[in-house]
Amino acid sequence: MSLRPDVQDLAPDALMSPEQLETALREIGATRYHNLHPFHKLLHGGQCDHGQVQAWVLNRFYYQASIPMKDAALMSRTDDPALRRVWRSRMEDHDGAGDNEGGIERWLRLAEAVGLERDYVMSTRGILPATRFAVDAYVRFVRDRSLLEALASSLTELFAPKIHEERIAGLLEHYDFANERSIAYFKRRLNEAPKDVRFTLAHVIERAGTRAEQEAILGAVRFKTDVLWAQLDALYHAYVAPGHIPPGAFVPEDRR
Repeated sequence: MSLRPDVQDLAPDALMSPEQLETALREIGATRYHNLHPFHKLLHGGQCDHGQVQAWVLNRFYYQASIPMKDAALMSRTDDPALRRVWRSRMEDHDGAGDNEGGIERWLRLAEAVGLERDYVMSTRGILPATRFAVDAYVRFVRDRSLLEALASSLTELFAPKIHEERIAGLLEHYDFANERSIAYFKRRLNEAPKDVRFTLAHVIERAGTRAEQEAILGAVRFKTDVLWAQLDALYHAYVAPGHIPPGAFVPEDRR
């Protein structure tokens, strides 16, 4: 059943209320977020073998490492110092600043815990072609589309705490490499993501003054869920079924 029947009853050009727009955004998460993907169900349920976990960590690094570049592209597009000040904290969350080592460093620690060499991960040589295409498309989207759409594309963070909670519990229960040090990235994001999304949600809702702009916000979030889903599709195809690993991509030790 749809979560937005009142929105469907509106005229095509009628403005949604802030509550209706937020409900529509949350419906996207309920139906399209990548916690629903079969690969994540395998991962969180302890059904991935070691090579599949390594492939996930390796490919996801490319996404993590591209987030600060995406955010830098967004900041370069606005002349609002207040927005830049708020958004700059996102880059620091990932790149690190002061006593905060940063999310990228925490992800590399996870990579080392699953037996991947740091230099190999950072080189991105072994990532899947579809990973590169999907993540690069996200960076281009933020760089080239309207500023409102660029901001809204980060609103998948509305749904992130749930997947991080599932992931923390699943990894700790099922995998020997999982401990407080190796999964620190996910625990940190339980606090960082809600902080970021509170600002962004209020900001885009306030600035969407037409129904077309509101629909653009929804479209940006759907695009971002597609980016996340496409990465898992590629992992499933290469490392689960049918198991077609593209030339040049990472090959787990047991398949060499």
